[in-house]
Amino acid sequence: MTAQRRGLGTNQEAVRRHNLGTVLRHVHGAGQISRAQLTALMGLNRSTIADLVLELASLGVVEQTVPTGVRSGAGRPSAGVRLAEVGPYVVAVDLGVDRAVVARVALGGDVIERATAPIPSGGGEAWQVGSTVAGLIRRVVEGAPAAAPLLGVGISVPGLVRRSDGLVRLAPNLEWRDVSFGSIVLAALGVDVPVQLANDADLGALAEHRRGAGVGIDDLIYISGNVGVGAGVITGGVRLEGAGGYAGEVGHLPFAPEGRLCHCGNVGCWETEVGAHAIAAAIGCPESDVVTLGDVLDEYAGPQRALGATGKALGYGLASIVNAFNPRLVVLGGYLSSLYALVRHEVDDALAERALPAPHESVTLSLPGLGSDSVLLGAAEIALEPLFADPVAALGTALVDVGARLAG
Repeated sequence: MTAQRRGLGTNQEAVRRHNLGTVLRHVHGAGQISRAQLTALMGLNRSTIADLVLELASLGVVEQTVPTGVRSGAGRPSAGVRLAEVGPYVVAVDLGVDRAVVARVALGGDVIERATAPIPSGGGEAWQVGSTVAGLIRRVVEGAPAAAPLLGVGISVPGLVRRSDGLVRLAPNLEWRDVSFGSIVLAALGVDVPVQLANDADLGALAEHRRGAGVGIDDLIYISGNVGVGAGVITGGVRLEGAGGYAGEVGHLPFAPEGRLCHCGNVGCWETEVGAHAIAAAIGCPESDVVTLGDVLDEYAGPQRALGATGKALGYGLASIVNAFNPRLVVLGGYLSSLYALVRHEVDDALAERALPAPHESVTLSLPGLGSDSVLLGAAEIALEPLFADPVAALGTALVDVGARLAG
């Protein structure tokens, strides 16, 4: 009987911590929400919600607001819950081919401070990039309140990232293979904090689903144009990662059997038609400008016909993706946003030509709702996940006064 009671107590504690995380996730998504809304969303009674909110307030992550006097139904007005003004934060890293962007991000997805630095052409040695990223992290946490805990670091990588341990198996445009980049960054920082790594397109999809163009849409695909082409897939509201974490390499789908040689070693991959190098060649752009192709396309004033074949190839490739996954929304990120603005009709016509009628009826193409921050905010979201899984445990191991620690 004693063992049974211990088991029951352990289970009840796990349920309580799960509910704490669920409440916090709702507040994180909404910024501010009433306790009555939380009651309806979670199916728990009012007193249980009140206790959970009170505990989260004691942990320093939320604050309660005074009822306004406006009723949403019968009874007294419900108190509100909002994120704490000085609460925990994460560091998000968007590692590109030519630059790194690092930000201090609070709950609610608020970017408090950011810093950017170039990285060597071709990525350079991983330890050099890690040192650059560590320096940017020091800059963005320097001004953080001493009492605000750092929960962890989320890093996006333009390549294949092993889900089990964050090993970068291949980042071709950085010329990396089997790099433990998270460990490199931690060694350069000299502190031990949780680090999460994931593919850039996967994180773009996650952020657009939670905060951008895909809010309320459970089946979406984010197509990333970042020299190469990749995809992040959300299906049924869940990230599709694959057995090892490598799902979404749509740039290497067979497209033109007699086409160009791809850097992956195959011939005629979709990326050879819609990748940055192919687009640069189509408009006569120097190879040195490939890494800033989005800016080049934003200012492009040349003949539209130069991009007509590219737009058609983009639409045909999207049709294959739509046929395979049946998404409601396809978000075009990176330089593909700028490209779509130039060749929208060609893309739409080619998609309609090749997509099956049934899945085509339900899909919409969109630009990112988060602009150029989709991947950065996705990196913040994965760093926050342990907090939502167990707020008590995550806050119990979080670092405070990080600015002073890193300065020292």
